Order: sequence, then C-alpha cells, then structure tokens
Amino acid sequence: MIALDEIRAARERIADAVLRTPVVSFDERIRLKLECLQPIGSFKLRGALNAVRSGPREDLVTASAGNMAQGVAWAARETGVRARIVAPDTAPRAKLDAVERLGGEVLLVPHEVWWQTMVDRGHPDVEGRFIHPVEDELVMAGNGTIGLELVEDVAELDTVVVPWGGGGLTVGIASAVKALLPGVRVVTAEPETAAPLAAAFRAGEPVEIDYGPSFVDGAGGRALLPTMWERAREAVDEAVAVPIGEVEEAVRLLASRAQVVAEGAGALALAAALRRTDNCVCIVSGGNIDPAVLARILTLTSL
Repeated sequence: MIALDEIRAARERIADAVLRTPVVSFDERIRLKLECLQPIGSFKLRGALNAVRSGPREDLVTASAGNMAQGVAWAARETGVRARIVAPDTAPRAKLDAVERLGGEVLLVPHEVWWQTMVDRGHPDVEGRFIHPVEDELVMAGNGTIGLELVEDVAELDTVVVPWGGGGLTVGIASAVKALLPGVRVVTAEPETAAPLAAAFRAGEPVEIDYGPSFVDGAGGRALLPTMWERAREAVDEAVAVPIGEVEEAVRLLASRAQVVAEGAGALALAAALRRTDNCVCIVSGGNIDPAVLARILTLTSL
C-alpha cells in the first residue's frame, strides 16, 4: 500500500491543476465519482502530474493506450519538456489525436511490444525519464488523492468500485481509503474478455487467460503486471469480470440518466455496481470515448 503521508503530499503538489471532482447520485444506492471531468477527461492527470513534479526537469516517456499518455503530455507541456509516448497500434485514434494536440510524440508499436515496454520500464529506441503508468509509486500516490476526497465527501462510504487496468488507480484509492476507513470494501471491475485479476482471485495466483480486445480499451489486459498481484491481494476485497454487453448498457445509462459521457473503462464500475445490492461509489475513471463508438452504443437496443 502507498503511505498516507505520500498521498497527502501528492494532493498538495497537484492541487493547483487537478479538479476536486464531484460525487453525484445515480440512484438511491449508487453514487458516481466523476473523474471524467478532469482537464484531460481522465483521472490519469493526478498520477502523471505528481510523478513529473516530483522529479528532475527532463524529457518524459510513458507507455499508454491513451489516457496516461495525455496526462504525461499535459505535464510535459507545463514543464516545457518533450513527451514521447509508446502506444499500442490498437489505441483509439481519438485518444492519440488528443495526445498530439497536447504536444506528445506518439510511437505506435504492436501490442506485445507496448506491454514489454511497461514490463521493462522503457523502450530501447525512446530516450527520457520513464513514467510508469501503473507501477510508479508517485503515480499511485497521485491516484490516491481520489481516496482522500471520497473519505471527506461521502458520509457513508461502504464499497468503492474501481475499474482495474493495471491496478495503479485501485491501489492508490485503496491505500487512502483503507488507512482512514479500514472497513470500506474495494471492488475491482474488468471487462470479461480481458480480466486477469478476476482470474487470479479465482485461482489464488496469477494465471493465463484467453484475452479478447473490446471497446473497453482503458481497462483489463492480457496479464497482470509483475508487481501488482501482491499489491492487489492487500488492496482488493473482490474482483469482478463484467460482460461487454453490460458495459455498453452502463455507457447508455450514464448518458441517459446521469448526463455523463463515459468511455468503456469509465462505465465499468457502474456495470459492476448494478450487479450488487450494497451502497457503492463508482469511479467513472474517464470520458475519452471515440465518438463513433459512442454513437454505435447509444443506438443499440438496451438490455
């Protein structure tokens, strides 16, 4: 877990640039923490900015399918350095366009190379200080500022549902929440076609999964990153794999009932919460969905 003092220090470090996002009601049981309202449309600005502001002023590198790339590019532009992004060639064009508008330089690589860049913490052809999108403790501390806000803003906090991509968001939030309110449950949500954490919880250890890509590009994956299983066992109370159709329905419900535009990862937590009966706060992690994908989902017949 990340030390509470580090998370509090992160809040001071990034407070001038990061929005304290609202918590709004979806229904009488479910509330939504709207990280999709951040300046880059994603929670990733919190961790990226904390990591960049904590280190030397030099060119930056990250590996990202879109949202962390935007966070690092935003922070690099503020600092006056270059941002180079190693991205999978399956990354959504809308997210890559946003990275380039922020001044980031994108290198597209096969998915396996992108994954290895995260494992290796760098790419041999790209120089600069590597900001790991998940395993960097400064990134997780920045993410943990969401947990501080939840504890302060939600009167009765029972269960927090968090989309699991690599795990940095979950570990950060859980570190803050469980330090201050140990009885709160942390539940993760992954797309059913790419749910290595749910599979590991069932097996009691990381296992190979049958991976299938989907429009939920910001969560799930082929496998767990090497250091994240032990962190997950400490931070997570339950891991849920959600069918893709239910994630699409959550995107529609967020748009129609809450007037919130969410990407697939951003809708995952609501999709998982709709399967539950307890009081939940869902982390709507981002809203950077390709307009064509959103249009397709909104015109589908509801479940």
